[in-house]
Amino acid sequence: MKFALQKLVFPLLFCIAFFTVKAGKVYDFNATCQQAYKEITSLRLANGERLIAQAKAENPDNLIPYFLNSYIDFFILFFNEDPAELKMREPHFDDYLDILDEGPSSSPFYNYCRAVVLIQAACVEIKFGERWAAGWDFRKAFGLIKENRKKFRGFVPNNMLYGPMQVVAGTIPDGYKWIAGLFGIKGSISKGMALMQGVINSNDSYAKLFADEAAFYYCYVSFYIQNQPEKVFQFIRQKNFDLVNNHLMAYMAANLAVNNKMNEFARDVIENRNRSSAYMQTPIWNFELAYVQMRHLELEDAAKNFEYFLSHFKGKFYVKDACEKLAWCYYLMGNTAAANNARQMVLKRGNTDTDADKEANKNAKAGKWPNMLLLKARVLNDGGYNQQAITLLRSKSANDFSDATDKLEYTYRTGRIYDDMNYDDSAVKYYQAAISLGISRTEYYASRAALQIGMIYEKQGNKQLAIQYYQKCLAMQNHDYKDSMDQKAKSGIARCSGG
Repeated sequence: MKFALQKLVFPLLFCIAFFTVKAGKVYDFNATCQQAYKEITSLRLANGERLIAQAKAENPDNLIPYFLNSYIDFFILFFNEDPAELKMREPHFDDYLDILDEGPSSSPFYNYCRAVVLIQAACVEIKFGERWAAGWDFRKAFGLIKENRKKFRGFVPNNMLYGPMQVVAGTIPDGYKWIAGLFGIKGSISKGMALMQGVINSNDSYAKLFADEAAFYYCYVSFYIQNQPEKVFQFIRQKNFDLVNNHLMAYMAANLAVNNKMNEFARDVIENRNRSSAYMQTPIWNFELAYVQMRHLELEDAAKNFEYFLSHFKGKFYVKDACEKLAWCYYLMGNTAAANNARQMVLKRGNTDTDADKEANKNAKAGKWPNMLLLKARVLNDGGYNQQAITLLRSKSANDFSDATDKLEYTYRTGRIYDDMNYDDSAVKYYQAAISLGISRTEYYASRAALQIGMIYEKQGNKQLAIQYYQKCLAMQNHDYKDSMDQKAKSGIARCSGG
């Protein structure tokens, strides 16, 4: 009898103790936690850590500080990609998930916090080549957010995550379709964007708290998926984000400006940001500034910043790309020995996970230097200095280039410059010629030309013709930048068809 009672009592006492402990845990996004979140998402990580410690001391049962710890680990690993930091910090994500699981499931933060940690872990896993693990973590995160949206319909932060997930799911390139399969969703650009805009325009207190993070997602999705760079920069100016003291928003603005050929805007953001040591130190700033300088043919300064990035960055993403651009700088300066050394670095460092790194590696293996005139026109055009770029090419024709690749690049590049100058008819003429010259070649020029024609016709309101050229882009195989081109083309088709 005594043994039987023990068998009943001990489990009962354990359950009482467990649920009593769990019941004491809370998700309290109080004033201290809110200030910590703002510090962390401005990349003032040390300040954020101090506030997290204060919040834990104020209420040891509050789980939000552990949620905020995950942001710190994420930013350090995502931006700097240091394997030593990964070894120390990656296990933290599982720790945070276990701790956050102790909270009450009756709170909307129960699923939400765990979903955010899983997404952060997945992004880090992608950076370090752990794609299978990343796919499963994204799937888990999506399931938690999907469940949370049903259970807590009025909890606005759900849509901050669900919106971009839904947008991106419908535009995943063929090589990454397994991720969409893991999500188990059918993407919708229009529905996803509506959710994101709802968060941005909401007066909800949590929407205001997460406003910068929501804007970060919105700007990147609008820029790359919606193909609305003008709208994005209008939004950035309208919202008057603090691009001096908030380094996350400054990075976003500078990075998008570099990719939108707004060289001087990017330079202003990079050079005018707060240089206090309170901010997370990352050589990513040198990488972005090097691009700005190279595209204005400030070659010595650009080379110094590429060198700094390559000597201080511990990761692999865009390393081959940086080595190639360093080689270009030395090549354009006439320093052949340094250019060859940098090109050898392309083959030895980094990985080929990004399209830019793949192209850099391919070019280095080919061992051929680009035509100097075309290279100068390209970097000037990439910086938005179109008048200078077209001046270099206007006196030339395709027949002035004996090499087939140079003929194709000249034709495409001239079309691209006219496109950026809004001379649509001239741009389409050169683009069509580039398609004819390059449709069976491995260079990206023909595919990009078809994509750009689609964008021109979409801008003009001729959606049917735009879709034809987006489909032409998709149909081209075995060329550089295939994944990113396909994603852009699928996004265009979805926009034009109302998907």
